[in-house]
This record gives sequence, C-alpha cells and structure tokens, in this order.
Amino acid sequence: MGRTRKNKKATAAQAAADDTAAAAAAVSDAEEVREVEDPAVEDAAAAELDDDDDDSYDDDDGPLSYDDDDDGNYGTDDSDGGDGAAGRKALLARRGVYEGRREEGASDSDDDEDGRQSARRKRARVAAGGDGAGQPPAVKNRQRVLILSSRGIPQRYRHLMNDLHALLPHSKKESKLDTKHKLSVLNEMAADVQCNNCIFFEARRNQDLYMWISRAPSGPSVKFLVQNVHTMDELRMTGNCLKGSRPILSFDQHFDDETRPHLLLLRELFRQVFGTPRTSRKIKPFIDHVMSFSVVGESIFFRNYQTIPDTPSTNTAAATSTAAGAPALVEIGPRFQLRVVRVFAGSFLGSALYESAEFVSPAAARRQARAAAQAAVAARAKARKAAAGKTVELPEDELAD
Repeated sequence: MGRTRKNKKATAAQAAADDTAAAAAAVSDAEEVREVEDPAVEDAAAAELDDDDDDSYDDDDGPLSYDDDDDGNYGTDDSDGGDGAAGRKALLARRGVYEGRREEGASDSDDDEDGRQSARRKRARVAAGGDGAGQPPAVKNRQRVLILSSRGIPQRYRHLMNDLHALLPHSKKESKLDTKHKLSVLNEMAADVQCNNCIFFEARRNQDLYMWISRAPSGPSVKFLVQNVHTMDELRMTGNCLKGSRPILSFDQHFDDETRPHLLLLRELFRQVFGTPRTSRKIKPFIDHVMSFSVVGESIFFRNYQTIPDTPSTNTAAATSTAAGAPALVEIGPRFQLRVVRVFAGSFLGSALYESAEFVSPAAARRQARAAAQAAVAARAKARKAAAGKTVELPEDELAD
C-alpha cells in the first residue's frame, strides 16, 4: 500500500516536471522567434543561406533537417549529436528570409502592375489623339440622334421615319409625343437618352408632315416641310446596303454659296445628324452607300445610293457611272423633298435666324386652290345666267308679207 502511494507521488512529480520542461521550451522558442525577428539575425541568416544555396550542410550546426522522428527537434540530426535549439533557430531564420523574399517579390509584382497600367493609360491617350505625355486627347465625335414623331402620323410618314432610323445606326427611337405645342420637352427627352441631336416628325391634319432637326439642347434648329415622300417599300429599288454601315455625305455646290448663309448652317447640321461617327457601337466597318443633298430653288432633295466599286452594271436605268472604272451608284431609297420654313437660334425655340419669304403652308395653298376653284365656278355660272337672260334680235325677213 505504501509502495503504491510512493509510485503515485513519483508519477505526479514526473508529470509536473514534464509540464515545467514544456513551459520552459515554449518560452525558449518564443525568445528564439523574437531573436529571429531581429534585423541583424535576419541579415546573418540571409548571408548564411547565400553562402550555402544547396541547403545541404551548415558549418556550425551540421546538416539541416526536418523532424523526421517526431522528437520535437527541428535542428541537426540526433545521430550527429548536434544541438536541436540551434537547428531550430537557423530554420526559423531561414523561414523569415523566405518570407521577406516573398514580400519583396509581391512588391515587385505590384510595381510591375502599376507600370502596366501606366503603359495602358499612355496607349489610350495616344489612341485618343494625345501625345502620351500629358497632352489632353482630341475631342471625339460623339453624335447620337433621337428620332420620334407626334401622334396621329400617317402610315407612309411612319415608314419614312423607320427608314431613316435604319439608315442611321447612331440613332435611337422614342415613343410618340402627345403634345404639339410644347416642343421644348424634346430637349429633356434627348438628355434622358444621352442624345445631342433630334429629328422630330410633326404630322398635321393627317396629311401634312413637318420635320424638325435640332441640336439639343442649345440649338440651332430648323423646321422643314416634307413633300414628295417615297419610302423604300414603295420604290422597290435594286440597290442595297449593309445595315449599320457608315454613309458618305454628298452636298452640291449650292451649299458653298456665301450669299445664302442658311445653307452653310444646314450643311453643318446635316453633317452632325446624318454623319455616323466611327465610335458608334452599332456601326459596321464598311462604307457602301452615299446620301445626297441637292438644292433646287428653295427645296433640298434627299437621295440614298449604293456604291458598287469598279463593277459595270447591266441595268443602265438603275446604275449611273460618271467615268470608266468609277463606282456605280444604284438608288436604294427613300426619297423626299425638304423646304426650309424657318431657322431658330435655340432648340425648338428662340429667335428666327432665317425665314423663307416664298414659303406657303399647305393649308394656305389648299385654301387658295379652293378659292380659285370656287371663283371659276362662279364665273361660269354668271356667264350661263347672262346668256340665258339675254334676248337675241333677228333681222327682218324681206320675203315676209
């Protein structure tokens, strides 16, 4: 019984001694880690590793190895009688050097990423028109056109609007506008869809069509009367072009006449509205049709042709060529005629910069035609009445008794 108690006491004392040794080893390891964190120790370990890159032997501590026998010694091999604490210290120093190298590599990768981003920004500035050294890039041609109509537009005019929308890949359609009096709300609608141009078709009396072309929101704006409308479905021309391709704008010599400054303004307005910018998202990298604007008197005629380079056409009525080997033009459509009514300084409002003195509204023209027809009818009725009330005197008959 007494021997059992002595054994229990010895076992408890041995366990306490083991716990004390484990605590001392933990404190020793912590001190060794703090020593490793010292820059001098790290530099020494780095120099030591540089001298022996093959990680085979250490001059002082012997060959480095991991804890293969699970005895807690991470230093020199037990068979050589080396000090395990020294080996652990060297291994920790080695790990610290590796971590420092990884951090240095991470910083180098961050520097490389910054350099790549800087190079990308420089290439973007050069592509945009700058010199890559801080010069601001050139102004891009960002043209977007809003196309919409008023309510009550006839079917033919609606098809004309759809044809123009198909020919302008940088255009956006909007629902019909309810009002015809407060057209300034079109500026807000254009701003909502990020458009800086607007084409508005205004239908009146279910037979007249007016087209507004405006630079939103500052102006100027032009009001046209649209006549002689023929859509692509009506014409059934043989010409065709790729949807989304960019057009060539052709203006005749009348647009260069300085005695008619409103035509100079119209040419610039047509360029910005009908000219498709190369930065548009919906365009195709092709130029295969020509939009022609021709001035005859006070009217502007619009035509759209397909270009067929160096291809003789067998149908001479459909294709026209100016010279041998020149591109042939085949009409696509649509066709329409524009008559300038008034040019405004603002967008759908403002003072009048130009007003056509020869313009007569279609309603006034119809009233004049009806008045002339009524006057002609009245003249004929008056002539018949005068002829019916007039007596005709016959000459005397010489043979009468």
